[in-house]
Amino acid sequence: MFHILVVDDDKNTRKLMRAVLEAENYTVSTASNGEEALNTLDREYIDLIVLDVMMPRMDGYTFTETLRQNGNDLPVLMVSAKQLPTDRRQAFVSGTDDYMTKPIDEQEMLLRIKALLRRAKISTERRIEFADISLDYDSMTVSRGEEKVVLPQKEFLLLYKLLSYPGKIFTRIQLMDEIWGTDTDTGWETVTVHIGRLRKHFESWDEFRIESVRGLGYRAVKNE
Repeated sequence: MFHILVVDDDKNTRKLMRAVLEAENYTVSTASNGEEALNTLDREYIDLIVLDVMMPRMDGYTFTETLRQNGNDLPVLMVSAKQLPTDRRQAFVSGTDDYMTKPIDEQEMLLRIKALLRRAKISTERRIEFADISLDYDSMTVSRGEEKVVLPQKEFLLLYKLLSYPGKIFTRIQLMDEIWGTDTDTGWETVTVHIGRLRKHFESWDEFRIESVRGLGYRAVKNE
């Protein structure tokens, strides 16, 4: 469910990173430089960035500085062949959250990613719990006390995404890319249909609601 953006100018590194991360059930997008990464952020909702330093057009330092100057606090794990203390200092001054040197240890990278997601207050337990509500990712169920609703996969994933980030606005395109994939032939209108079904399922549940934000998209609001 968590969407990671890998930014590296080396095609083989991007391919390796994608394979490692997808094996851990992360959704992965890639970019070859900082400018391309910024364009990706405009189109897709990203949870964490794994970032190379030395890249053409816009390097990792400049990209991270640009991100922070625009108020974006996405977790960034910088990965670089640069090993001097001055390089690390420059990375952290630019705004990165963590720093690894190449060649990377894949398991260590995965542990660092999980730690960064925890620090960003993103649940990695495949379960969301609040008030008397529980969403179980593995069984695709939403429970309230003794009441249990089993949802179709797309509806559950949509609700899980919204409730993972209460108050955050997601555009229909972002939700479409996240839940149905960027290669789907289905139109974004299907998001509206699925939102309608979710509202119908939970219209009597006062613990949360799904709001439409005119001209933007949708957000979930918890009533705790």
